[in-house]
Amino acid sequence: MREPQEVARERAEELPGARPTAPFGPDWEVHKVHGKVFMLLTEVTGEPIVILKSDPVEATALRAQYGLITPGYHMNKRHWITLKPGNGEGLEGLEEDLVRELVTESYRLVVANNLPRKRWPIDPETFGKPGKTQSS
Repeated sequence: MREPQEVARERAEELPGARPTAPFGPDWEVHKVHGKVFMLLTEVTGEPIVILKSDPVEATALRAQYGLITPGYHMNKRHWITLKPGNGEGLEGLEEDLVRELVTESYRLVVANNLPRKRWPIDPETFGKPGKTQSS
């Protein structure tokens, strides 16, 4: 199974206007959309993690459902989540589709809440949602 970081990075590279940066040095890969952070990749005690923006209610539900999803490392614990890998077993409990969906949702939240409408690269109400017309 692939690691959450690999799946998350791959999804981030597909998102319109998203760019990886390293403003905190080589140990932090920060993905931004028009200058606003939606994903961070780093290692904590040798363990690769993914940090994503999340709706507070959804973040609480995700943490209750998945032991590998915890409050955002070094971020606002209410609005950010951390995805941890399993014990050497890749996604162990976190399916690739879930990781991709969480990256997309983080991106949508940042676009909708942190960018002026004229800078939106996508419509956050429809982008990446099943049954909607805008492509993902």
